[in-house]
Amino acid sequence: EYKSYLSMPYSLLGSNEGNQASEGDNYCNMSWEHRLYAFGACCVIGIFLSVFATIELWLTQYTAFALLYSLGTIVAIAGTCFLRGPLSQVKKMFDKDRLISTIVLLVSIVLTIVCGAVLKIAILALLCVILQSLAFIWYTLSYIPGARTAVKSCFSGLTGVNCPC
Repeated sequence: EYKSYLSMPYSLLGSNEGNQASEGDNYCNMSWEHRLYAFGACCVIGIFLSVFATIELWLTQYTAFALLYSLGTIVAIAGTCFLRGPLSQVKKMFDKDRLISTIVLLVSIVLTIVCGAVLKIAILALLCVILQSLAFIWYTLSYIPGARTAVKSCFSGLTGVNCPC
């Protein structure tokens, strides 16, 4: 019998309470399907904002670029709160396996906004966006079992240098 991914129980993400978020996050009575839709919508909006930000970069609108790109990253991260619940997600972000990547990601978001919107130094804002993108990828990989190890192995294989991270 075929069972849709959208109807799978919430417990796949670690909760033992059916469609309820973890303790402290059960404010939301959204079904698992609606949580997935909300997560997907946040991801799409985040990508749209980041792409639109790139257009602003080419138009030399550095403030808009920095703000939109960073907002896109924030919205994409916020979307994960629909899957786990906000409290549970924040706890997961700061667990020992993700602590460094979370801090680097959050600092890079702040630096992107400061360099682009406050200092208005385009090259620094662009470097911060690159750091933000790499930090977001590394942070995202932390949720996929074995993904970071695979990336480190590929890096080492391609460059002959052991990845220090």
